[in-house]
Amino acid sequence: MFLSVFDMFKVGIGPSSSHTMGPMVAAARFLDLMRGSPFQFAGLRASLHGSLAFTGVGHATDRATILGLAGFTPETYDAAKAEGTLEDITNTGQITVEGLPPLAFDPKTSLIFDYDTKLDGHANGMMLMATDAQGDVTLRETYYSIGGGFVMTEAELTAGKDTDEGTPVPFPFKSAAEMLEMGKASGKSIAQMKRANEVARNGEIHLRDGARRLWEVMNDCIDRGLTTDGILPGGLSVRRRAKGIHDALIAERGTNLSAPHTINDWMSVYAMAVNEENAAGGQVVTAPTNGAAGVLPATLRYYLDHVPGASQSHIEDFLLTAAAIGGLVKFNASISGAEAGCQAEVGSAAAMSAAGLCAVMGGTPEQVENAAEIALEHHLGMTCDPVKGLVQVPCIERNGLGAIKAVSAASLALRGDGTHLVPLDACIETMRQTGADMSEKYKETSLGGLAVNIPNC
Repeated sequence: MFLSVFDMFKVGIGPSSSHTMGPMVAAARFLDLMRGSPFQFAGLRASLHGSLAFTGVGHATDRATILGLAGFTPETYDAAKAEGTLEDITNTGQITVEGLPPLAFDPKTSLIFDYDTKLDGHANGMMLMATDAQGDVTLRETYYSIGGGFVMTEAELTAGKDTDEGTPVPFPFKSAAEMLEMGKASGKSIAQMKRANEVARNGEIHLRDGARRLWEVMNDCIDRGLTTDGILPGGLSVRRRAKGIHDALIAERGTNLSAPHTINDWMSVYAMAVNEENAAGGQVVTAPTNGAAGVLPATLRYYLDHVPGASQSHIEDFLLTAAAIGGLVKFNASISGAEAGCQAEVGSAAAMSAAGLCAVMGGTPEQVENAAEIALEHHLGMTCDPVKGLVQVPCIERNGLGAIKAVSAASLALRGDGTHLVPLDACIETMRQTGADMSEKYKETSLGGLAVNIPNC
């Protein structure tokens, strides 16, 4: 099994990897399908199902779908151009995109939120359709946004998880047990094995430049969030808090008034800065999702800014180790809140972050695996119940607490020798089973939990 670090970490836009980025990616794939079809098309339609319908407006799924059909992609998204394009589509009732004729599309009638029809493959389902001049559907495809910006067609999902047919990699571990066995046999760290796999597929330069770019975007996102205030969009009137907290922390420096637990505020504020940017539709990196995008950058920033002896040269190892753990979670369970609740998002992010931190602080592969297990275990059962379908409450603070748990998990693991009772594989399987048993109300539908118990929401 091989899942690239650049699959786990993607540069994209907020507020949601599965509800914003995924639909945009699916729409781009559908345009390519249309371009390769012999049919003559005159119009487009779309229907959103399951969680994409229930929380689609709060996650800007409708906007993302329309913009995707207009040729936009998450990695090259231009916010100013997007607003102009949406206005043109509303005014003209047409989408004009390269390689296809003008296509009829009325945002009010051509895109349907179907709350009643649940598609079988995944909670995040959508159907995209192209029509002829008479309005008859001549091309249709079903897509599933399975978390973290990953998109699969119905046929791809049916074919199963293990569809990797690329160049063989030297360490194709599918479980944490296999990962530890390969590490022991080779004498390599988790990061070294993951690096060898990446280089075998994409080359050393691609890895080096790509990892540098990922951290650049993550770090810039933190910095923007720490210097921006105001009210977040969406109607909840949630005020950005990261700037105020950061300003207060800076003011306290050197006064001898800070309590030891103030370090938790630093971890939290880094994560909150990212997730406030995400909630505002800014540029973020899925880690492994947008809803959990703050945990890993906050943990890495904490390491670089607050841990004695920290080095920028360890950033790549941190990301590689985290990606290895994230790949195991995705392959054997889920990173989708709509499929398994927030345990699959913030829980997975905390496990990845704990592993990365443990690795760059000198942990053995066994200690790294232990750190990931501790972090994930103590997120088991966490629901996904965003108020008003927005990635704001409880998501922003939850990322801060996820970062704190990640650092605590890494620290606990480093205090031991890697020996522990619950294997990471067992914890991942428990998360999968818990997600399967979890009520749909608590899986990113905003039909239960905080989403229905906050007055006037």
